[in-house]
Amino acid sequence: MNLDHHKNAIQENGFTVINNVFSEQEIRKIGEIIQNIDTSKETFRKSDDLFAIRQFLKEIPQVRELVFNENIKDIITEIFGEKYIVVKSIYFDKPEKSNWYVAYHQDLTISVDKKADISGFGPWTTKQNQFAVQPPIEILENIFTIRIHLDATDEYNGALKVIPKSHAKGIYRPETIDWSVETETICNVEKGGIMIMKPLLLHGSNRTTNGKKRRVIHIEFSDKELPEKLKWSENMN
Repeated sequence: MNLDHHKNAIQENGFTVINNVFSEQEIRKIGEIIQNIDTSKETFRKSDDLFAIRQFLKEIPQVRELVFNENIKDIITEIFGEKYIVVKSIYFDKPEKSNWYVAYHQDLTISVDKKADISGFGPWTTKQNQFAVQPPIEILENIFTIRIHLDATDEYNGALKVIPKSHAKGIYRPETIDWSVETETICNVEKGGIMIMKPLLLHGSNRTTNGKKRRVIHIEFSDKELPEKLKWSENMN
């Protein structure tokens, strides 16, 4: 797998798509494990428009081996670096009839183990005993996100739309997007493919209009230590 082109694309544009990372069989196995779990826990969120599992790799440890196949390990080492660890994982299932859409935004928070008064960290939010905080920008700039697609995804079932290069513009308020200079790209990903993106890339997604599912495993990686009092809420080599 020659990954230099993808590494450059992430640096330059803030994202890249790599298809054929997982086989049909690997995707089916991952899907079967998710299908058979107890969904009554409070880290699971269920509505008509979305089913989500927070701390996905912690909650369902039996998927880890399948998720971190040889291809993904190579990609992490080659593109991110040796010392990157998992700091957040979520599973999203956008059902066939979902009206769920997401307006343009940047991912500005990280998940941590507790709330602490630390200069440069804030504002804070708490969801289902999960602490999230906006950290200093250099921590956000250092994160890579991998989105593993368990279904083929295009603009008709909620593929991400992104604004290339917006990851390099610091905190970028969506209401200030100047469409005379910015362009939108739709990131179609095949089943078994991945999208890698930087959290500061402006991104959003449309409602599903073609009656097809969109299941995605979202994993964030960093090689930064947090200040003394704080730990990443997930922390996995």
